[in-house]
Amino acid sequence: MYSEWASLSAQITANSCGAQCFSVLNKFPASAGREVVVSVVKQLGTNLGITQNAEPSHLVKDEEVKWCMDVICFGLSLPLQEHETIKDCVNVYCEWLTALHPQPRISVPKPICEDANLYARQIINHFHNLFVPRQGEILPFLYQTTLGADTIKRQAVLCHRVLRTLQQTAQISQLMDRQTWDTLLLFLLAINEILLAPPTVKDDVGDQLCERVLSVLFEVWLLACVRSFPSPSMWKTLQESCAMWRHRVALVDQWNRVNLALTARLLEFSYGPAFPQLKNADEDNQLIPIGMSNDCVAQTWYRFLRMIGNPTALCSPHLISKSSHFVQWALTHEKGAETHQHPCLQQLPQIFLNAMKGISSQVDAFLALPLTSMGAGVELAVARPKCNSILHVFHEWLFEAAHIGGDTWRQNRKKQACEASKRPSSMIMEHRKGSISLSQPNSLNDPQSLPPTLTIDKYESGRAEAIGTLCKIFCAKKTGEEILPVYLARFYMALQQCLKITESRECDETLASILLHSSDLFRLDLDGINVLLPGFIAALEIVLPDKDLKLKTQSMVFNRTELRRSAINILLSIMVLPLHYQTLPIRDLTSETSEKMYTFIQLKSRLMNILMNALQVETDAQNTHMLLGGLLLCVQDAVTFEETELGGGNASLSHNSSGVQHHEANLLSSACSERSASLVSAGTASLGGQTTATMGAGSGSIRDTASAHDYPSLTISDDMSFEFGQELEGVTTYDNAHALFVRATYLVCHRLISSWKTDLNVSLAALELLSGLARLHIRETDTLVKIYEASQNLTIISSDALECKRAVKWICDYICYQCSRPPPAHSKDLHSTIVAAFQCTAAWLMQHPYLLQDKDCLQTVLEVVELGISGTKSQTKGTDIPKFKDEKELKPASMRVRDAAENLLTIILEQVGYFPSECGPESISSLLDELALMKHCNSMVPAAAASSEQAIAKFKYFVTENSTILALLEEPLGNDQDPQPTVTLLIRGPFGRHAWTMQLRHLPRSKSGIKYHAVNPGRPIPMNDVTQRPECEQKNFPDGVDKVQPCVADYSIPTIEQMREQYGAASIRELEAMLETQSIHEKLAWAEADTSADSLSHGQECVPPAVCHEFHAARLFLSHFGFLGFETRNPHNPAEALGNPPQRPLIVLDTKSTAFAADLERLDKLSARTHDTVYVFYVKSGQTSAQQIIGNMSEEQSAGHDPHFASMLQTLGWPVQVTEHSGWTGFAHNSWSLKGTPEEQQLKINTAANELNYNGSQRVLYWADVSSEIAFVVPTTWNLRHNSDTGGDGASISSADQIGTSNVWARGEADGMSGLAKSKSRNLSLELDTHNRREPGAKEPVPPTRRKGNVTKPTLLAQAPAKIFLVWLESYEDYLNFPLEDVLAYTRTGEELHTLQLPRATDCHVIFVHSLLSGLLRVKLQGPPGRMSFATPLVDGMVLSRRVVGNLVRQTALNISRRRRLDNDNYQPPHVRRRLKVQDIVQKYKMDLSEAELLAHLFQRAI
Repeated sequence: MYSEWASLSAQITANSCGAQCFSVLNKFPASAGREVVVSVVKQLGTNLGITQNAEPSHLVKDEEVKWCMDVICFGLSLPLQEHETIKDCVNVYCEWLTALHPQPRISVPKPICEDANLYARQIINHFHNLFVPRQGEILPFLYQTTLGADTIKRQAVLCHRVLRTLQQTAQISQLMDRQTWDTLLLFLLAINEILLAPPTVKDDVGDQLCERVLSVLFEVWLLACVRSFPSPSMWKTLQESCAMWRHRVALVDQWNRVNLALTARLLEFSYGPAFPQLKNADEDNQLIPIGMSNDCVAQTWYRFLRMIGNPTALCSPHLISKSSHFVQWALTHEKGAETHQHPCLQQLPQIFLNAMKGISSQVDAFLALPLTSMGAGVELAVARPKCNSILHVFHEWLFEAAHIGGDTWRQNRKKQACEASKRPSSMIMEHRKGSISLSQPNSLNDPQSLPPTLTIDKYESGRAEAIGTLCKIFCAKKTGEEILPVYLARFYMALQQCLKITESRECDETLASILLHSSDLFRLDLDGINVLLPGFIAALEIVLPDKDLKLKTQSMVFNRTELRRSAINILLSIMVLPLHYQTLPIRDLTSETSEKMYTFIQLKSRLMNILMNALQVETDAQNTHMLLGGLLLCVQDAVTFEETELGGGNASLSHNSSGVQHHEANLLSSACSERSASLVSAGTASLGGQTTATMGAGSGSIRDTASAHDYPSLTISDDMSFEFGQELEGVTTYDNAHALFVRATYLVCHRLISSWKTDLNVSLAALELLSGLARLHIRETDTLVKIYEASQNLTIISSDALECKRAVKWICDYICYQCSRPPPAHSKDLHSTIVAAFQCTAAWLMQHPYLLQDKDCLQTVLEVVELGISGTKSQTKGTDIPKFKDEKELKPASMRVRDAAENLLTIILEQVGYFPSECGPESISSLLDELALMKHCNSMVPAAAASSEQAIAKFKYFVTENSTILALLEEPLGNDQDPQPTVTLLIRGPFGRHAWTMQLRHLPRSKSGIKYHAVNPGRPIPMNDVTQRPECEQKNFPDGVDKVQPCVADYSIPTIEQMREQYGAASIRELEAMLETQSIHEKLAWAEADTSADSLSHGQECVPPAVCHEFHAARLFLSHFGFLGFETRNPHNPAEALGNPPQRPLIVLDTKSTAFAADLERLDKLSARTHDTVYVFYVKSGQTSAQQIIGNMSEEQSAGHDPHFASMLQTLGWPVQVTEHSGWTGFAHNSWSLKGTPEEQQLKINTAANELNYNGSQRVLYWADVSSEIAFVVPTTWNLRHNSDTGGDGASISSADQIGTSNVWARGEADGMSGLAKSKSRNLSLELDTHNRREPGAKEPVPPTRRKGNVTKPTLLAQAPAKIFLVWLESYEDYLNFPLEDVLAYTRTGEELHTLQLPRATDCHVIFVHSLLSGLLRVKLQGPPGRMSFATPLVDGMVLSRRVVGNLVRQTALNISRRRRLDNDNYQPPHVRRRLKVQDIVQKYKMDLSEAELLAHLFQRAI
């Protein structure tokens, strides 16, 4: 840099050596000179104003001043014992230097004031005498051989005084000319040379003044850059001098301090005020003079940066100790020593580390990284310089430092030593060569002669800092940025050298530094980065699986948790590479042969092992969360790969000649999960009895019911190379999806029970993972184990059924453990984990319905459901006597837990094995309502079916259990020809709407093929023969009755005569008259019958009566199903005699109110499942405004999209037509509507067709399972117009209810109706209704009520529904400028009007997806900083395959929403909202009927 300029080093040496020759007193004996000095200086010192008032100087002529200065010059060179005299000399000169100040002191002689610069230069030169060694002394000033510590301290005080004076003068003087500045700078260089060039000795003056003299030198030099910019010769001299002081720790510290201060100023004007400011200490920021121009700052910054030469020279003690001072020490050493063996050189490793830290700090400043940042997760400035720019400045030093101690470095050292031995010595010994680097020849000394503290491994810390800084630079690469191939090549070579694993397999500082700062390295499209994959995997194998990681550190301190987190980030970015690149070879950088060559697929098993082992030993919650996300990614990717790439039927890859043996091998390949050696034996042992097991491949899947509804597959298939099939043969069985599934299930369940159960986030992540695993369709599942048993029917068990059963059992055990924890542990977080575990159990049972065919599994699940609902199990142990329902005290852990258990029970009873229904996954409710049923009713004229009110009038409405509305239609539907008692029911309960039709039949349908009434065969012909009947006398008594001798009893019945005597003849006559009258009437009736047309003589035929079409079917149904049984009370029981009236099993609703139909519609609009919306955006490179981003989805703009974006959309959900869709559409006003209603037909007519958009106007992407719905909306400008049109009128009659803003009634039966009118907030509660609890003999215990506090709490939700965005980025850096606030206007669902606060940008969750050049996708998550904000499986920084992106994004969005609901105190599950809405309807429309009135109501016909 300054090679063409002359150095001023010789002038500095001359000034130091000739300082004592300036005075004439040197010509006289020392004693005489001393006496002159003492007398003159004492007199001059009295006029300075130190001990008395200052007086004007008597020196008025130049000659007088010069004579006195001669005396003072000699006085400064007196021996150190003359401290007072030297002190007076210093005081006089310091006072006279004020002549350069704007206001000189009064004691300054007039000649000095008149020519201040001239005299100041002389004074500065005379000050040399204070610092140079005295004549006749062998460096006594520096070495404590003859001087005491006290003398040195006093001497140091004087030096401080001189330095302070010179610094102050330089700062405030306006008179200094260039010559004076040069003299001052040379003087400072000289005294630094005197104090710092010799080897360091502890506590000598050089050691005490080191920091001070360097800081004054640098600060004055910076001032000179503003006032009088130093010449190139001065800069060259400074550089050469600093090279001689590099053994001083303070040099590098001060150098770093100045560099950072200059860098801060440089960044201000180079990158503008928006660039993050470099925060230094206040005193460091004051180093830069105020008037320094931008150009001056840039020039000064670069010169200071190069001031100490190449820092890697600090690793060569031979170079640092080449100065004459070290040679003099070596020559005078008692035992003889080499120069590089001086004790002070033991500081070199620390000095090297400090230098590297200084360079690293400057790199951090250019990247806008905080100086304290470590590891991943730090956002870089968008306006940061390119990597090439930073490397242009620092690459030489950093690359050389990164190779220190490596193989390449050792080879170079040997080569240099060989070359040096061939040269003459004159070429090796160079004098004061400042720019010394590793490229120059080293000393002839043997490296083995170095002391143990200076061996090359002691420089490991500085090397680690250098390679870490390089990793930070390359990780700062922007999308599309080009890095010079030479830099990439050198970087890869350095990384490969540093990643070499030692025999001890310890994690040293270099390895830790690489892992800590390379978290983004595989996410940036760096050319050729994959050549480092084997090295990084080997490093991860050391760090992640080790529970107690031992770090081999010297000077650096690493946070083990941060180190593991960064290593996990690297792992998550390379997990999908093996299946992505398959058989592509990875070349070794150093070996030209192919012996060490790996293919990507060969690394898969190592990656899986790292992941599993890391998960087994990880203790940090966040790290565990990341690993769980990565685990599901691996399993999902493997499963999808086998489905799409291998086609599921490629027998050549997974089949051998013996299917049975091969299948057993597959089962045994899961031995890592500690399964039993034989699945068959385990299965037969559980069933008992004599069984024979045979194995065969079934073509149909047990889970075929899940795909009964014809929806497109949500996977993407890429082409597979032929070589991959051959490569698979050499891969261990651990790599197949089934083995991964088994291992992952076992490991996560085990850790969940043993270690993670007390941590909320980890528990939720583990349960989310298990739910994700439950949804996977493993290829081995198609192979079945058939177990035949004579006493039972055929039982079919899937090959992984036992694993699934074990998983469900573990989850149930987890619930039991959490519920059994002591009361102090029962918190909101604990109950959240229990609720999540119930949801996870539901996922397993839905995807594996055959589990409920297993008796043990069914009992386990139902016991847990019972535990959740009631708080206890009926049988704690298998031998206990079961406790019946009415004997138990209802004490659930909380209402949330009870709700979750109820939901699971309903899913078991209604949905397992039956979802999706004929309605499709878009609805778990019937798509029939009153209006639809009446259209098919014979009695309903088409014109009358126009309104739901008229249809409702045909139904009778009852409420049972205060939670279920029964709508009964007694008319048969038009498609039913059987005149049977028929009733059609619409059952509206907490879990949906269901339509049933029931008939009362006397024969089963199988036997009802014949007609009910046969053709009349006619009567037989009557016979006219009249038989002769003999006349006989009718006898009332037997013939021999008179012969029987009467007894006393015979006389107990009075005779007629006796009666006549007793009662009188009148009574008897009346009786006789009545008999006679009756006889006459009978004769007349017979005569009339004989003459009528219906008499038998006329021969009229019998005709069967008409078929009855009028049935009171509703009454029959209610009676047969026990709804008409009325409860009786025991008047002797006070608990039953008092209080509310008895609960009736049936409540009649008054349907005449006009608002009843609207309330029913609101109830129908309350979905029985959760619903969420994800908004998808496409951001082109550089776009920052919402209008531009929304405009990307227009027809003319969509053609330029990344084709993978459209593919991803298709994997998110099924495209559905809004007008025909009966599920959630993303908008409250048209969701959960029945198909083909007039309103939607009109909407379909008015909506312009645009097949390219999923903005909700006509089509959306939809996905649903048994408990949740999710819509994916791609907003366009239509959404903004639509929101403004519908935003003011409430948009939907159901939106308020759907988000839980209706009155929240207390749970319970009608016994609490008087208090139900008050709205209550649904909170977590452990309180029970103890006042109205029934006795053990009662039929059913009273359910617990919700907490009764907070009655006046607002009914509006305090928390808005979660807003989830999926953003596709062309340029990754655009995530920093995504206009979150602006796009909110395009993402309204209609529910926002009913919340206390509108959704805020800070509450939104954003999933950014960036497509890499490799075809993989990089994920960035952004969301509120809550405890539960981030859900799995997606993890910030994860790299995905396109095969799984849709599935994982959907799962993450669902899990984010579930976590948000768990964290919301006021959230109500859908079935609870529906139940409360039913109770609301009961309160408004119930009819208070007595038992008799209720029965009478049943006999009334509907309209």
